[in-house]
Amino acid sequence: MLVLIDESGDPGFKVSKGSSPVFVVAMVIFNDFLDAEHTSKSVSELRKKLRVKPEFKFNKSHNSIRDEFFKSLEHHKFTIRSLVVIKSRIHSAGLRDNTDRFYNFFVRMLLNHDNGMLNNARVKIDGSGDRRFKQELQAYLRRLLKERIASIKFADSRRDNLIQLADMAAGAIARSYNEDRKDADRWLKMLQNAGKIGDKWEFR
Repeated sequence: MLVLIDESGDPGFKVSKGSSPVFVVAMVIFNDFLDAEHTSKSVSELRKKLRVKPEFKFNKSHNSIRDEFFKSLEHHKFTIRSLVVIKSRIHSAGLRDNTDRFYNFFVRMLLNHDNGMLNNARVKIDGSGDRRFKQELQAYLRRLLKERIASIKFADSRRDNLIQLADMAAGAIARSYNEDRKDADRWLKMLQNAGKIGDKWEFR
Protein backbone atom coordinates (compact mmCIF):
# COMPACT_ATOMS: atom_id res chain seq x y z
CA MET A 1 0.00 0.00 0.00
CA LEU A 2 1.25 3.45 -0.96
CA VAL A 3 -0.12 6.70 0.47
CA LEU A 4 0.71 10.19 -0.83
CA ILE A 5 -0.10 13.26 1.29
CA ASP A 6 -0.24 16.95 0.41
CA GLU A 7 -2.17 19.97 1.59
CA SER A 8 -3.88 23.07 0.28
CA GLY A 9 -3.91 26.26 2.27
CA ASP A 10 -1.62 27.11 5.16
CA PRO A 11 -1.64 26.49 8.93
CA GLY A 12 -1.71 30.19 9.85
CA PHE A 13 -4.66 32.02 11.42
CA LYS A 14 -4.04 35.60 10.26
CA VAL A 15 -6.76 35.37 7.62
CA SER A 16 -7.04 39.16 7.34
CA LYS A 17 -3.35 39.25 6.39
CA GLY A 18 -3.51 36.54 3.75
CA SER A 19 -3.76 33.20 5.54
CA SER A 20 -6.27 30.83 3.99
CA PRO A 21 -9.62 30.46 5.80
CA VAL A 22 -9.63 26.74 5.00
CA PHE A 23 -6.87 24.14 5.32
CA VAL A 24 -7.19 20.82 3.49
CA VAL A 25 -4.92 17.82 3.85
CA ALA A 26 -5.53 14.94 1.46
CA MET A 27 -4.14 11.47 1.00
CA VAL A 28 -4.20 9.45 -2.20
CA ILE A 29 -4.27 5.74 -1.45
CA PHE A 30 -3.06 3.00 -3.79
CA ASN A 31 -3.69 -0.57 -2.66
CA ASP A 32 -1.42 -1.92 -5.40
CA PHE A 33 2.02 -0.60 -6.31
CA LEU A 34 1.41 -1.50 -9.97
CA ASP A 35 -1.61 0.81 -10.02
CA ALA A 36 0.59 3.54 -8.54
CA GLU A 37 3.20 3.02 -11.26
CA HIS A 38 0.61 3.21 -14.03
CA THR A 39 -0.86 6.39 -12.57
CA SER A 40 2.56 7.97 -12.17
CA LYS A 41 3.36 7.20 -15.80
CA SER A 42 0.09 8.78 -16.93
CA VAL A 43 0.81 11.96 -14.94
CA SER A 44 4.28 12.16 -16.49
CA GLU A 45 2.96 11.67 -20.02
CA LEU A 46 0.21 14.23 -19.50
CA ARG A 47 2.67 16.80 -18.19
CA LYS A 48 4.73 16.43 -21.37
CA LYS A 49 1.62 16.53 -23.58
CA LEU A 50 0.33 19.71 -21.94
CA ARG A 51 3.84 21.22 -21.64
CA VAL A 52 3.48 21.79 -17.92
CA LYS A 53 6.77 22.69 -16.21
CA PRO A 54 8.10 21.79 -13.73
CA GLU A 55 5.05 20.16 -12.10
CA PHE A 56 1.29 20.07 -11.77
CA LYS A 57 0.12 22.40 -9.00
CA PHE A 58 -3.58 23.10 -8.63
CA ASN A 59 -3.25 26.75 -7.63
CA LYS A 60 -0.96 27.53 -10.56
CA SER A 61 -2.93 25.66 -13.22
CA HIS A 62 -5.36 27.06 -15.77
CA ASN A 63 -8.88 25.63 -15.64
CA SER A 64 -8.33 23.71 -18.88
CA ILE A 65 -5.25 22.03 -17.38
CA ARG A 66 -7.26 21.03 -14.31
CA ASP A 67 -10.03 19.62 -16.49
CA GLU A 68 -7.61 17.57 -18.56
CA PHE A 69 -5.71 16.35 -15.51
CA PHE A 70 -8.69 14.94 -13.65
CA LYS A 71 -10.35 13.58 -16.78
CA SER A 72 -7.20 11.70 -17.79
CA LEU A 73 -6.94 9.92 -14.43
CA GLU A 74 -10.57 8.95 -13.89
CA HIS A 75 -9.99 5.30 -14.87
CA HIS A 76 -6.95 4.77 -12.66
CA LYS A 77 -7.34 2.90 -9.39
CA PHE A 78 -6.87 5.08 -6.31
CA THR A 79 -8.92 6.54 -3.48
CA ILE A 80 -8.78 10.04 -2.00
CA ARG A 81 -9.51 10.71 1.66
CA SER A 82 -9.34 14.26 2.98
CA LEU A 83 -9.67 16.35 6.10
CA VAL A 84 -11.07 19.87 5.81
CA VAL A 85 -10.28 22.37 8.56
CA ILE A 86 -12.44 25.49 8.63
CA LYS A 87 -10.21 27.65 10.78
CA SER A 88 -12.99 29.73 12.32
CA ARG A 89 -14.09 26.57 14.13
CA ILE A 90 -10.69 26.01 15.77
CA HIS A 91 -10.50 27.50 19.26
CA SER A 92 -7.55 25.59 20.74
CA ALA A 93 -4.69 28.00 21.47
CA GLY A 94 -2.25 25.13 21.05
CA LEU A 95 -3.31 24.71 17.42
CA ARG A 96 -3.85 28.38 16.62
CA ASP A 97 -0.48 29.54 17.96
CA ASN A 98 1.84 26.80 16.67
CA THR A 99 1.84 26.06 12.94
CA ASP A 100 3.98 22.91 13.26
CA ARG A 101 1.66 21.49 15.91
CA PHE A 102 -1.34 22.38 13.75
CA TYR A 103 0.12 20.58 10.72
CA ASN A 104 1.25 17.52 12.67
CA PHE A 105 -2.07 17.17 14.45
CA PHE A 106 -4.19 17.27 11.32
CA VAL A 107 -1.95 14.95 9.30
CA ARG A 108 -2.26 12.46 12.14
CA MET A 109 -6.03 12.95 12.29
CA LEU A 110 -6.27 12.27 8.56
CA LEU A 111 -4.22 9.08 8.82
CA ASN A 112 -6.11 7.98 11.91
CA HIS A 113 -9.50 8.62 10.27
CA ASP A 114 -8.84 5.99 7.59
CA ASN A 115 -11.89 3.72 7.95
CA GLY A 116 -9.51 0.81 8.50
CA MET A 117 -7.88 1.21 5.08
CA LEU A 118 -4.26 1.69 6.16
CA ASN A 119 -2.28 -1.48 6.69
CA ASN A 120 1.52 -1.50 6.66
CA ALA A 121 1.39 1.55 4.40
CA ARG A 122 4.34 3.34 2.86
CA VAL A 123 3.61 7.03 3.34
CA LYS A 124 5.13 9.84 1.30
CA ILE A 125 4.52 13.46 2.27
CA ASP A 126 5.21 16.60 0.27
CA GLY A 127 8.69 17.61 1.39
CA SER A 128 8.16 21.18 2.54
CA GLY A 129 9.59 22.21 5.91
CA ASP A 130 13.06 22.10 7.41
CA ARG A 131 14.96 18.99 8.46
CA ARG A 132 14.07 19.26 12.13
CA PHE A 133 10.37 19.62 11.35
CA LYS A 134 10.46 16.53 9.13
CA GLN A 135 12.23 14.46 11.79
CA GLU A 136 9.75 15.53 14.45
CA LEU A 137 6.78 14.74 12.21
CA GLN A 138 8.17 11.30 11.36
CA ALA A 139 8.70 10.46 15.03
CA TYR A 140 5.27 11.83 15.96
CA LEU A 141 3.42 9.76 13.36
CA ARG A 142 5.39 6.56 14.01
CA ARG A 143 4.75 6.81 17.73
CA LEU A 144 1.01 7.32 17.36
CA LEU A 145 0.20 5.15 14.34
CA LYS A 146 2.71 2.33 14.80
CA GLU A 147 1.90 -0.85 12.85
CA ARG A 148 -0.44 0.85 10.38
CA ILE A 149 2.54 2.62 8.77
CA ALA A 150 5.57 0.78 7.41
CA SER A 151 7.58 3.87 6.51
CA ILE A 152 7.33 7.64 6.24
CA LYS A 153 9.33 9.60 3.70
CA PHE A 154 9.31 13.12 2.33
CA ALA A 155 9.31 13.71 -1.41
CA ASP A 156 10.10 16.64 -3.69
CA SER A 157 6.85 17.24 -5.56
CA ARG A 158 8.73 18.33 -8.67
CA ARG A 159 10.18 14.83 -8.92
CA ASP A 160 7.19 12.84 -7.70
CA ASN A 161 4.20 12.52 -9.99
CA LEU A 162 1.95 11.09 -7.30
CA ILE A 163 2.64 13.91 -4.85
CA GLN A 164 1.50 16.17 -7.68
CA LEU A 165 -1.72 14.13 -7.81
CA ALA A 166 -2.17 14.67 -4.06
CA ASP A 167 -1.64 18.42 -4.55
CA MET A 168 -4.24 18.54 -7.31
CA ALA A 169 -6.73 16.57 -5.21
CA ALA A 170 -6.24 18.76 -2.13
CA GLY A 171 -6.56 21.86 -4.29
CA ALA A 172 -9.79 20.68 -5.89
CA ILE A 173 -11.32 20.01 -2.49
CA ALA A 174 -10.15 23.33 -1.05
CA ARG A 175 -11.49 25.25 -4.06
CA SER A 176 -14.96 23.81 -3.42
CA TYR A 177 -15.06 25.88 -0.21
CA ASN A 178 -14.35 29.13 -2.04
CA GLU A 179 -17.87 30.28 -2.81
CA ASP A 180 -16.61 33.48 -4.44
CA ARG A 181 -15.14 31.48 -7.33
CA LYS A 182 -17.27 30.47 -10.29
CA ASP A 183 -17.77 26.69 -10.48
CA ALA A 184 -16.01 26.31 -7.14
CA ASP A 185 -16.85 22.61 -6.87
CA ARG A 186 -16.20 21.82 -10.54
CA TRP A 187 -13.13 19.64 -9.98
CA LEU A 188 -14.38 18.05 -6.78
CA LYS A 189 -17.44 16.92 -8.76
CA MET A 190 -15.17 15.41 -11.39
CA LEU A 191 -13.45 13.36 -8.69
CA GLN A 192 -16.76 12.40 -7.11
CA ASN A 193 -18.30 11.36 -10.42
CA ALA A 194 -15.25 9.19 -11.10
CA GLY A 195 -15.70 7.50 -7.72
CA LYS A 196 -12.36 8.74 -6.37
CA ILE A 197 -13.54 10.41 -3.15
CA GLY A 198 -13.52 7.87 -0.35
CA ASP A 199 -14.19 10.48 2.32
CA LYS A 200 -14.25 14.25 2.79
CA TRP A 201 -14.31 14.91 6.51
CA GLU A 202 -14.93 18.37 7.94
CA PHE A 203 -13.19 18.62 11.30
CA ARG A 204 -15.43 19.86 14.11
